[in-house]
Amino acid sequence: MIKFVQGLACVLTLLIASQAWSFSLLDPSTWGAGFKNFSATNPDTWPFIPVPEITTDPNSGTTVGLMAAFLNTDSKHQIDSILAPDINVNSTLGAGATFRYFAYPSEDTQWFVVAGGSQKIATQVEADYGTGLTRHKWWSAQIHFMYERDPTERFFGIGNNSSFNNQTNYTTDQIYSDMLFGWNITENFQLAAYFRPRWLRIQHGGFSSIPSIGSLFPNVKGLHGGSVMLGRLMATYDTRDSIKVPTRGTMVSAYAGGADRVLGSSVSYNEFGFDARHYLRLNSRMTLAGHVFARYVTGGNETPFWEMSWLGGDGPGQISDLGIPLSNESTWRGYGAGRYIDNNLEAANLELRTKVYEADVFNTHGTLEVAPFVDIGRVFHYASQNPLRIDAFHPAGGLGFRAIALPFVVGFLDFGYGADGLAVFSGVNYPF
Repeated sequence: MIKFVQGLACVLTLLIASQAWSFSLLDPSTWGAGFKNFSATNPDTWPFIPVPEITTDPNSGTTVGLMAAFLNTDSKHQIDSILAPDINVNSTLGAGATFRYFAYPSEDTQWFVVAGGSQKIATQVEADYGTGLTRHKWWSAQIHFMYERDPTERFFGIGNNSSFNNQTNYTTDQIYSDMLFGWNITENFQLAAYFRPRWLRIQHGGFSSIPSIGSLFPNVKGLHGGSVMLGRLMATYDTRDSIKVPTRGTMVSAYAGGADRVLGSSVSYNEFGFDARHYLRLNSRMTLAGHVFARYVTGGNETPFWEMSWLGGDGPGQISDLGIPLSNESTWRGYGAGRYIDNNLEAANLELRTKVYEADVFNTHGTLEVAPFVDIGRVFHYASQNPLRIDAFHPAGGLGFRAIALPFVVGFLDFGYGADGLAVFSGVNYPF
């Protein structure tokens, strides 16, 4: 999907102004307050922050636009909501607009709503609500809903050696929902049940300069879409000092589940895997962050390509606010999402997050980080294949820039380089 990549620009504004203009976004009686001392020559008096957008993505191309960012802070000088609508033009998809609202009412409960579209095909409606994030009470829950028509998807074939020259394009038209309920045995250990109904269809993409998936891969499984009712059981151990901005601690999550035609899916398969993350605080400015992800699917040749394991992009798809992986994707910043696809996946990431600038701005504390990183990963068809074949892993490396407004908001801009060349990613939240 075309993610809200301009989220970085919204957070970067924390680092380029000297004081905050703040009001309650949902209280109509305060809507005129920001205009009382307005001065066209003094940005500190503006009722919102105009943010120019110039973004690029390996799959969707170049987007330019203008965002109006409204930041609201609470009595503790922490951002508790962001309203960030924009208008934009994409080099292929035409004119578009997106509405975004992020709410951080407490450390324990957070939610957001995003809705937008483009002149050509693209549509997105997304909502997410999570509570019990701190695990102080006995239960936690998250509900996530997504409808999208994404005409930027790319497919290069199945397997770890798929050729970049076989690049094809298609549109994903899908509706799905992630529903998770966790039993917090302790604040560090959780058992959770997860369910995801998904309905998906494959259509022609938005890029006429790239062949359609059906023209090069007419026999790939899942070419016409389908439906999947996926269920998982998860066990998670988590000692991180923060879910959104961790600097120390460990998170390990193991899961097993699957889908079955008996329960309404158009395909049957089993899956299991794990996600492990460790954060080592070297000093007051430097944190070494490591991530290992693996997913194994026992569906043989019957699993549709869109339910297989995906390697590529700036983050592992939808990640639970509870810190639990809900996706079949893993971070690999050598190219965009789905660069390599097959049943099974193994990947690792390492980056050094270094604070280079801090300031109290917009009534909150802002931090700018620089993070050199290394990513490796591979996909393979059968779980019995040798996991120690170092030469099968695809390397990528690069440099990331992150703007942080503690305790919840992170915007990132990552430049990655792999065998296919340079890739640029931007968005909100850490890649892992």
